[in-house]
Amino acid sequence: MINERRHEAKIRSCRKRAAERTASWFTVCTDSLVQEPFQITIAFKGLEMSTDHNAPIEQIIHQIDEVAENNEQVKFGQVMDAVGRKSFASLLLIVGAIMVLPGPADIPGVPVLLGLLVVILCGQMLADADHVWIPGWMERWEIGQSKVQKMLDWLRKPASWIDSMTAQRWTWMMNHATISTLAVAAILVAMSTPVLEFIPFSANLAGGAIFAFALSILARDGLLAGVAVCIALATFGLVGYQLLG
Repeated sequence: MINERRHEAKIRSCRKRAAERTASWFTVCTDSLVQEPFQITIAFKGLEMSTDHNAPIEQIIHQIDEVAENNEQVKFGQVMDAVGRKSFASLLLIVGAIMVLPGPADIPGVPVLLGLLVVILCGQMLADADHVWIPGWMERWEIGQSKVQKMLDWLRKPASWIDSMTAQRWTWMMNHATISTLAVAAILVAMSTPVLEFIPFSANLAGGAIFAFALSILARDGLLAGVAVCIALATFGLVGYQLLG
């Protein structure tokens, strides 16, 4: 009888300890979600990112701004380290933004080089790479601190408005197939850059398509993905008109 009571007491004690451990684990997880409600890690076909889906552009601007504050010459490799070498979409967004901004895309040869970088990034996305790899000479690309700050200031003005216009909608579209399709479309747009150099402002349009592709992935916005495809089609139409005309 005494042994049975001892046995029952041990069982109750074990159940109590298990319940306490479960409650402690649940509390820790809940606290983490409350403290960082939007910091979510997503993996799509080798695409990994940890970003604020509600304000992806502002977050990336902040990350690059920190690099620029500490370096008189900002290398692209430093930017990659700042935004994360596993975040293909963040790096694609940066390339698209450079092409959209007035000035850089108007310099002969720059759209082609940026297009080559887009092909490298999207090719690795399609190949399900774990992290971004680019040639060393691309990592050593550098630009002066003042020019970086000027581009960030230009981008900072519409950033909050653009972020506010994006939302996690039609998320059922943002699957492996859609992201692969966006990557292929971005490659096709990038391959058109040699022709776009001869058409005024067309490189900016191509940059807008690439920018929209990347932003739709970061924000998980299926509607924006559709808009990005429309911009890409407009780019192809412009190229076709130029070639046939």
